[in-house]
Amino acid sequence: MELQQPYYAVIFTNTRTEGDFGYAEMAEQMERLAKQQKGYLGFESARSNLGIAVSYWESLEAIANWKANLEHLYAQERGKSDWYSWYKVRICRVEREYEFKST
Repeated sequence: MELQQPYYAVIFTNTRTEGDFGYAEMAEQMERLAKQQKGYLGFESARSNLGIAVSYWESLEAIANWKANLEHLYAQERGKSDWYSWYKVRICRVEREYEFKST
């Protein structure tokens, strides 16, 4: 994924509670919904004991609009009550990027 700089990254680091309780379905729904938001650029995630999800956005305004989305607000509340024992959100401006890919 190559994006035009600068752009913003929302880094969501978390630990899950035991059990699914609808988490997988909600995660898929939120990814589909985020893709429809103005200013959305992309998404990457990884999970072992620690989960890391990074969404990419054109602007701070786009991030604020996503955070305030009613369906996303509902998912955030469910996250606090059912799915996460801990989380941290970081919002960063990406000034440059580079990558390596073996051929």
